[in-house]
Amino acid sequence: MLLDYLKYIMKNIAGRKLRTWLTMLGIFVGIAAVVALVSLSQGLQNAINAEFEKIGVNRVLIVPGGVNFGPFSSGLTTAKLTEDDLNVVRKVNGVDVALAGINSYANIVFGREAIDVPVIGVESSQESSKLTENVDYYDVVEGRKLRPEDKLKAVIGYKISRDAFIKEVHSGNTIMIEGIEFDVIGVMKPGGQTQSAIRINKDDAKDLFMRKNGTLQNEISSIFVLTKKEFKPSDVAEAIKKKLRKYRNVKEGEEDFTVQSAESVINTLNQILDIVQVVLVGIASISLIVGGIGIMNTMYTAVLERTKEIGIMKAVGARNSDIRNIFLIESGMLGIAGGLMGIFIGFLITKLAQFIASSMGVTLKAAFSPLLIFGALSFAFIVGSLSGVFPAMQAAELKPVDALRK
Repeated sequence: MLLDYLKYIMKNIAGRKLRTWLTMLGIFVGIAAVVALVSLSQGLQNAINAEFEKIGVNRVLIVPGGVNFGPFSSGLTTAKLTEDDLNVVRKVNGVDVALAGINSYANIVFGREAIDVPVIGVESSQESSKLTENVDYYDVVEGRKLRPEDKLKAVIGYKISRDAFIKEVHSGNTIMIEGIEFDVIGVMKPGGQTQSAIRINKDDAKDLFMRKNGTLQNEISSIFVLTKKEFKPSDVAEAIKKKLRKYRNVKEGEEDFTVQSAESVINTLNQILDIVQVVLVGIASISLIVGGIGIMNTMYTAVLERTKEIGIMKAVGARNSDIRNIFLIESGMLGIAGGLMGIFIGFLITKLAQFIASSMGVTLKAAFSPLLIFGALSFAFIVGSLSGVFPAMQAAELKPVDALRK
């Protein structure tokens, strides 16, 4: 019986090719938009998660100020962190490594050109290597990393080396940082926030920024924490908050510092991207609604055109359910056909987006999951079937005598 339905349906679809294509237009435009937008946004989400997994989720950043300005923006708040805060953090249960960072913008001169870039004062001890291991952009592509004994030495970001000045800066060159001569000993790998920054040893940074900003001897810009693997980073971050609140004598909700774990950043980003995906799918679904209306209109037209055929089928024994099923299956097949075409077009759109992104130096990889393909096809079939419900009911309710008179 089902095979007979399909043969009859295919014969009718093949007999009105142009109308069939126009009917499916709204469906495959909507499905193409859904597939392209969801796959690209899912690919972006996967890439972000992969980057965080690469550097490790067991990292916590502490900066001054009640709003998280980031490690380079400590100058935007009057609140300060000190070495005493660092010692408090080091005693928190679950903290493996806690190191101070001294960050500020500084004037850099190379040749006759001058620019302002972030300068990061870091500890170059064995402990600090735990924070930078497995993070590609902390490695160097040229020269070497900082050593504890280095004095007035700098490792520069990749963009500064290649793009900041007319002439490229390489290992072995000399730059002026706030009027003090520094030897460039390395160039960091491209990627990350540090590719537009310069790294120097913490003691050099203290001397530099005491002269430039009038900072205190024990003042620091940020605290970088690596948690022990057996502890949950969010729990350690909460414990750090409690200890610092007690030490700095501030109430909960009135903190003059911000503690943020990589884990919480990932969760926040994933929530935002999930919301974006829902909004994008909602916008793209408007085309599916239009496509569904097109299918409904086509099926109503088919009922009128095939009224006599329906009368003949009923006269030879076809039941109302048989007529209804024929029209429901036909509308569902139109939905599936439009869905298959939409998936193909959506795939082409994502490939084009990836090509454009790569030509601009941006890595973008779409995520085509079986669930996305199955979901898109199911959605297209449901839209098509629902659009055929009322025309199918109208066709099923036709009386044989009335239908044969048409």
